[in-house]
Amino acid sequence: MHVPDGFIDAPVSAATGVVAAAAVAVSLRGARRELDERTAPLAGLVAAFIFAVQMLNFPVAAGTSGHLLGGALAAILVGPCTGVLCVSVVLLMQGILFADGGLTALGVNITDMAVVTTVVAYAVFRALVKVLPRGRRSITVASFAAALLSVPAAAVAFTLIYWVGGTTDVSIGKVTTAMVGVHVLIGIGEATITALTVAAVVAVRPDLVYGARDLRQRLKLRVGGELVDAPDPVAVPAAARSHRTVWLAGLVTSLVLAGGVSFYASASPDGLEKVAADQGIDRKTEKHAAADSPLADYGVKDVDDARLSGGLAGVIGVGVTVVAGSAVFWAVRRRRTADDVTPVSAGV
Repeated sequence: MHVPDGFIDAPVSAATGVVAAAAVAVSLRGARRELDERTAPLAGLVAAFIFAVQMLNFPVAAGTSGHLLGGALAAILVGPCTGVLCVSVVLLMQGILFADGGLTALGVNITDMAVVTTVVAYAVFRALVKVLPRGRRSITVASFAAALLSVPAAAVAFTLIYWVGGTTDVSIGKVTTAMVGVHVLIGIGEATITALTVAAVVAVRPDLVYGARDLRQRLKLRVGGELVDAPDPVAVPAAARSHRTVWLAGLVTSLVLAGGVSFYASASPDGLEKVAADQGIDRKTEKHAAADSPLADYGVKDVDDARLSGGLAGVIGVGVTVVAGSAVFWAVRRRRTADDVTPVSAGV
């Protein structure tokens, strides 16, 4: 789904850049409410995990592959606003360091892959959680459905953007049919990865999952024959446990996936690449501005061994993404802490 330079004309690319910038600005403000002392340290890890899993292209049809977009996963784990920021950080790292996704198309990619997927997924997730029975299984089911629908929604969004600003004259009806068709299949893979990941974290630390916060029930006390909510305890056992184990486990998993498992990913073109080649959308594709990057195409320049080159690139990508993401979310969390401090009047 990474749109390269040349697919979309300059005016529409600029317009989507404005939309993306506005969405990121709104998300920065919204993330202050979502991030707390437990989830803030994990947000950077979520970005790194998405980067790692996006390297694992899986086959979906003859000659076509797909990979995780990550909007649904990020929204459910750390919140929709923080989710937009997570995917945006990933897209920025991929575009600048790995020449994956055009730089002039960065606004298109953030709007499509970060904003649309996150908004659609979280809306579906919250709607289902409200009607399904309260429990962990419902969180998993809702995660699956939300991720499944978010991918074809992104495909439709790209088609609309291309309809307005595409640089080649092709049948928009054929593009729509092809994009939605292949991305429904990719959505099944996205839904499976998302549901399994959310279920794994919920099983171990449900208090760390933003979308599962409704599972936490308040203690009841019987006062005068009636049950009332107990005051918030000074320390909640689940929250008191360090998140360090979860963070380290997630980081190690991300490094293993990007540094080793990615070598076995499908080499077939992904959904957008396949449709672009079949429909002629790619006739005006431009060379990436970072094509000469030492890490372009997810390989380390001058390292001849393909397995070692790809593995090193994946490890570097995970490291850079977790550092960049953590820095962003630390700054957002610090700003929230500063905003929560009420200045005291000099006369008091």
